[in-house]
Amino acid sequence: MTDIEIPLGKRTAQYRFFEILPGIVSIGAIVALIVFSIFVPLAAAVLVLFIVIMMFVKAMSLAFRTIQGYSVFKKTSSIDWAKRLRDLENPKKALMRKFNKHDYDIEKHIMNLRYVSKAENEFPKPGDVLQAVFVFVYKENYDIVGPSLKAILKSNYDMKRIILIMAYEERGGEGAKETVYQVKKNFKGKFKDILTYMHPANLPDEVTGKGPNFTYAGREFTKYLEKEKISPENVIATTLDADNRVDPNYFSYLTYEWIVTPNRQRASFQPICLFTNNIWDVPAPMRVVATGNSFWNIISSMRPHLLRNFASHSQGMSALIGMDFFSKRTIVEDGHQYWRSYFYFDGDYTVVPLRVAIGQDAVLSDTYGKTLKSQFVQVRRWAYGASDIAYVAKNTFRKDRTAPFWKSFTRLWRLFDNHVTQAVIAPIMAVGAWVPLLINPTAERILLVQELPMAIGSIQQIAMIGIFVTMFTSFAMLPPRPRRYKKHRGILMAAQWVLMPITSLAYASSSAYYAQTRLLLGKYMEKFDTTEKFVKK
Repeated sequence: MTDIEIPLGKRTAQYRFFEILPGIVSIGAIVALIVFSIFVPLAAAVLVLFIVIMMFVKAMSLAFRTIQGYSVFKKTSSIDWAKRLRDLENPKKALMRKFNKHDYDIEKHIMNLRYVSKAENEFPKPGDVLQAVFVFVYKENYDIVGPSLKAILKSNYDMKRIILIMAYEERGGEGAKETVYQVKKNFKGKFKDILTYMHPANLPDEVTGKGPNFTYAGREFTKYLEKEKISPENVIATTLDADNRVDPNYFSYLTYEWIVTPNRQRASFQPICLFTNNIWDVPAPMRVVATGNSFWNIISSMRPHLLRNFASHSQGMSALIGMDFFSKRTIVEDGHQYWRSYFYFDGDYTVVPLRVAIGQDAVLSDTYGKTLKSQFVQVRRWAYGASDIAYVAKNTFRKDRTAPFWKSFTRLWRLFDNHVTQAVIAPIMAVGAWVPLLINPTAERILLVQELPMAIGSIQQIAMIGIFVTMFTSFAMLPPRPRRYKKHRGILMAAQWVLMPITSLAYASSSAYYAQTRLLLGKYMEKFDTTEKFVKK
């Protein structure tokens, strides 16, 4: 087994090289554009045109994936997963029943029943599976946590198979303790059990973040399982933030996929995280960012070979105990958990898509200015996932590696490409065509340079098709309009998309440059800056 920990303190020269590399390339791309514009403006124009065409092709592909992904998401969400799960209790008997051939994905269900019925002893029964639901609380009040737990109660799943674990922070003070007290009081007897674990502040070798909280609670829960003589082999751990609201199908669907997945301990199960809980309440720039992230999660669910852990997900308790839960040394514990698991299992690890939603709050604070700032804080934390590049590179290039080299290398390249692209593309798309003309007045004599702004403008106009696809699909995703809003607010929901170029620069690109520059300078982000939760009533 490979050492799966992030190094503490001084890094090796190789590790520092890969921490520096994304920042050097992202900054270097802009510098190269300026240098080419001064000395070889034709090369600068060709470079910009190539990038814009490449992004145009990608945008058209993403528009198609958005429509496809949303269609599959809606169909999957309409399945009666509780009924399909019951079929797994006695698959041979279920196969004697006549199935409706028009039910979505029914052929796959029949195939799974046949698969399980051939070796029933090798598969757990639905009644053997327990759900351990970890809900993390820092300073969130009961107004945030209460609706999330009520959403769990609406599940078409046996609540006596769910153990609720409230993992709260000592740093949260009396507010966190009060929230947990209210949960125990108001939800007593609703689940198989309610456990509460307070993560102590200022433990050694820990960043300030969710990973240490989960690891502490996970270790304490392991003691509970031992005491109750419950085998962790058929316990599924699900991590939820305080504002997460599960689809009623989630736990039935998760248990179904858990049972039919052969190497279930070497897999995690990833739902589609949608930032729609409070989407009607947040300002327009936040709606654009939130909707864009929601669509990206839908698109990712259609590409399982590229799917990574994000926000809330589920994983086998036995596997988590073996790898000592989450990393305590990174603020991007969700994405890093993919790489931690991948190398722990020597590359034999997969992420199974669950195409139902877990609703999350879009960023909202009590003032407009604080909301804008909080959005940047959230996005820069995600952008700090660039810190995983060095971690993956270290485990890919080490001589005693146990994961396959080319499998790991292709994943490393995609990770590197994604973070550099996030930084570079928005500024080049916005002003790249004008840079040669503004920096080098003689460049206007070159036809391609002279016509470049108009050519790129035409390409961008065609690419607006993708914006319209996103806009219309986003309307279909909206939860019911709260009564406090007039119908004309829907018009603002459409008009918000003119802000996409601005939000791309202000949030996606700038946060990527911020995170990569911190890595380049060795000024590591070691504190999880929580996104403030505000409920508008």
